[in-house]
Amino acid sequence: MSKATKRVKQYLSDTNTLIYSYLISLPLLLLYEVLIFISQPNSDHIVRISVDVWVKTLFSYFGQNVLSITLILVALTGIIILYRDRSKLSSLRISYFGGILLEALVYAFLLSLLITSLVGNLLQLTPPDSIESLTLLQQLALSLGAGLYEELFFRVILVSVLLWLFKYFFSKKAAAFTAAIIFAAIIFSLVHYTGALGDTFTIRSFLFRFLFGLALNMIYLWRGLGTAAWTHAIYDLMILAF
Repeated sequence: MSKATKRVKQYLSDTNTLIYSYLISLPLLLLYEVLIFISQPNSDHIVRISVDVWVKTLFSYFGQNVLSITLILVALTGIIILYRDRSKLSSLRISYFGGILLEALVYAFLLSLLITSLVGNLLQLTPPDSIESLTLLQQLALSLGAGLYEELFFRVILVSVLLWLFKYFFSKKAAAFTAAIIFAAIIFSLVHYTGALGDTFTIRSFLFRFLFGLALNMIYLWRGLGTAAWTHAIYDLMILAF
């Protein structure tokens, strides 16, 4: 085995861990919250990612300052992860974080090419009027927030729960795995048609969202949350830019 192959295997092994996923995801959370605050400082109705709204609505039952509760939970999660993986802290490599971002950029670019070629000119779909009416900062915030919150919910929670559930229905692990990622992709696609900022349902857009969700499910299971979250965020930023 060559040195280059060993380095790649080491990179893939090290970065597919909770500690790298947690640390690489933090900028998404911070940028999202800062951009939401800057773009909507005096708004009575703050536009947020739907999953974020669900989480903050749940937290609102425990106190008024839901943002503080969110940040406290993020900090506590970080403490647990860092303590559990404290032996790995000394071996963290800054270059690996750049590698994750580059990897996510490649995945986002390939997905935009592959999925578009399969489904047609879906990238030319007209966005809903509610999205077009948002400012650039709001759209940037929602793109970053989608990468974080949607991956946390649809990949970390939903895929994991479905994998656990389907293991009781299928005797073969491969069948449970396939069913979980397909059902999670269907739910991921359908959610985009709900709420005030939801898209108008079409078969083409549903198929596009489904394939995109399917790809993100596989990226998450293979490379972890951090890579999936940044792939999602970068992809949305590419759509916004082009």
